[in-house]
Amino acid sequence: MQSYLIVLSVSLAVSLILVATKRWHGRFSFDHTEGVQKFHVTPTPRIGGIAIFSGMLTACFVSTGEQRDLLISLMVASVPAFVFGLAEDLTKRVGVTARLLATMASGAGACLISGVAIQRADVPVLDTLLTYWPVAILFTAFAVGGIANAVNIIDGFNGLSSGTVMIILVALALISNKHGDIILASSCMLLAVCVLGFWLLNFPLGKIFLGDGGAYFTGFALAWLAVLLMARNPSVSPWLVLLAAAYPVIEVIYSVWRRMRYKQPTGAPDSLHMHSLIKTQLILPKLHRWSAPLKNAAVSPLMWLYAALPASLAVVLSGQAVWVSVAALIGCVVVYHLVYVKLESTKHS
Repeated sequence: MQSYLIVLSVSLAVSLILVATKRWHGRFSFDHTEGVQKFHVTPTPRIGGIAIFSGMLTACFVSTGEQRDLLISLMVASVPAFVFGLAEDLTKRVGVTARLLATMASGAGACLISGVAIQRADVPVLDTLLTYWPVAILFTAFAVGGIANAVNIIDGFNGLSSGTVMIILVALALISNKHGDIILASSCMLLAVCVLGFWLLNFPLGKIFLGDGGAYFTGFALAWLAVLLMARNPSVSPWLVLLAAAYPVIEVIYSVWRRMRYKQPTGAPDSLHMHSLIKTQLILPKLHRWSAPLKNAAVSPLMWLYAALPASLAVVLSGQAVWVSVAALIGCVVVYHLVYVKLESTKHS
């Protein structure tokens, strides 16, 4: 418990310092209000990732033994993802492709440092390919980069991305605990506590934003802990882990499909994510008297409810047959689709 309080204190303290000193670094760190995915009304520091990264560095020092080795390897491997994301936060000149490749490099680096990679997917042909180490590293790098990018994509409203990450991390911790992996469960909770320190200033008033550095770092760390969960516990199905992190993954897949449908560039920003539609079709009409920051924040609890659905199912279904996790994942996709179609039809009516 003491280690959790220490890393929480560091993450919160760094967040407070970044907010208090924004007049000095704001010319570099502010997220301004222009853009189709911008819903805030006041320029705000977007370097909250520094607080989470600082908290995790502290976690390395307060941990011991196997857990300390696990966290140090995670932090070393995370450097490309964090640095490229933070560079975008400060310069606004690092392209999405470069950031994605940097995060994939972090995934590959984690494989090389730890000797761990995704070597099973419970898909017959793919499982055969994954027995070859180079293929396993490439697949792991792609999966880790995809999750990190997904966390970045849902980073649109106060507390949305950070709250979702905490929900998924708690689910992974509970699954780890059920399988007797106390070290991994504790590592998941340490990252969740670091995110909590930032979240306390991000939600509901949005005093500081996660930024690309924060989104890519937390996304990488979350993804790597998920990889370790499968590697350290062979009875845990990759489909169960995917179910736990279903919301951001479904959002990415749906975004790619939507842009192909409307013949837009895959990486182009738009305002048609589910969280954006909830803001425009539900929050604005019903809560029009609320202040802008509170209307922004009101989106997040609704999306947290959806994120908690697959995450909770993953905890409950841990230990069940693979097909059960697959069926639950399909059900969550159907729920997302039905809600999205309803919101989209309201927008066009």
